[in-house]
Amino acid sequence: MKKQSFYLYALTLFMTASFGMLQAQENVTTEFGIKGGLNMSNLYTDDADDENVLFGFNAGVYATLPVSDFVAIQPELLFTTRGSKLEYNNALIEGNAKFKLNYIEVPLLVRVNLTKNFNIHAGGYASYLVSSKVTGEGSFNFEEEFDTDNFNKFDAGIAAGVGLDFNPISIGVRYNYGLTTIVKDGDDSSDLKNSNLSLYLSYKLN
Repeated sequence: MKKQSFYLYALTLFMTASFGMLQAQENVTTEFGIKGGLNMSNLYTDDADDENVLFGFNAGVYATLPVSDFVAIQPELLFTTRGSKLEYNNALIEGNAKFKLNYIEVPLLVRVNLTKNFNIHAGGYASYLVSSKVTGEGSFNFEEEFDTDNFNKFDAGIAAGVGLDFNPISIGVRYNYGLTTIVKDGDDSSDLKNSNLSLYLSYKLN
């Protein structure tokens, strides 16, 4: 809980400082838009990565708040999926099991426009777990909802990516690295954290 409180405090402080910088600027033109894309997520521990990628999606809205001609603050509000996929194949059974976590996520990024059409962005994210379940396909088909109280509902981490802008459409890739555990302390898997690579397409509305 102390780590989660620290990450939340740091993200809040970053957001407050960012908007303070914006208030000092004149002739700021804010951009609003919608975005969505493909997620490739898995889980990792301090000792190893889970190589079983789970495909999912992200969708939501964003705003770009210029600080200068080259730098902007970009907050977003997304629905995004996380989790991992386990494949099994032996003499008796074969198939896969998908562990799915669904979050409402708020990334807050510093965006730097290196050229007119190319940007890099980095910052942090905070997310809240809204649902979780496991599904299976193969020799046995099943679906079971999990009680979210068994997990840490708050997740936070760092994010970085690159984007290509073709007004009003942009495309990009971003990696999210979770810093908080997804399972409550005391569980055998309590050190599991989220990891996600996303491909996105965004559309400017103004």
